[in-house]
Amino acid sequence: MPTRGLPPSAISEATMQLNKPHFDPNPVLCIISGIGLDDLKNKVFAKRGLYKGQKKTQKPAAEAPAERAASPPKPSGLRSSITPGTVVILLAGRFRGKRVVFLKQLESGLLLVTGPYKVNGVPLRRVNQAYVIATSTKIDISGVKVDEKVNDAYFAKSSSSAGKSAELEFFEDGKPKAKEAFPESKAADQKEVDKAVIEAIKKTEYLAKYLKASWGLSKGQFPHQLVF
Repeated sequence: MPTRGLPPSAISEATMQLNKPHFDPNPVLCIISGIGLDDLKNKVFAKRGLYKGQKKTQKPAAEAPAERAASPPKPSGLRSSITPGTVVILLAGRFRGKRVVFLKQLESGLLLVTGPYKVNGVPLRRVNQAYVIATSTKIDISGVKVDEKVNDAYFAKSSSSAGKSAELEFFEDGKPKAKEAFPESKAADQKEVDKAVIEAIKKTEYLAKYLKASWGLSKGQFPHQLVF
């Protein structure tokens, strides 16, 4: 660049502009080639060694998050269509399609139901209300007394089987594990509850056959169009 006849201030400014790294890529060419402007600037930055004169600042170490106390679980509300004595249809699990009698809601929000076992083979068990269909059929179970011990802890697995995989539970020393006997205390609880429920079922004709029959959809049937 010719500097003859220019004042010293203009010469120094022109020299600074020449020495200053400059990169102005054509945005149209970048879009056509699929290369971003930032990528081109980074390549020129590395090629010219412009990173050598930069100061490196150490980032402060990330602070460990403070431990938060676990919030207590919120109680689950019960659907208005489900009341004690309501016959519900199970939609998932081992007994899907079975009609069972709702007894009460446990602290966890799960529903305590029974078949009864003598009628359709469904024992006392917990189910999620999201996986049941409440029917309009109701049974008067005001005379049924469910012991307070039948709670969430009542259905918890034993400590010996907790934490084991299904394969380890089934096999023991390379051989199929012997089936554990059902506790006599729980069998007695089942009979006690079912006895009162069956007495209430007998008051309505054909109700036992209704509970024994499995529910399902035929071709062309849709659950949202049915009345239960």
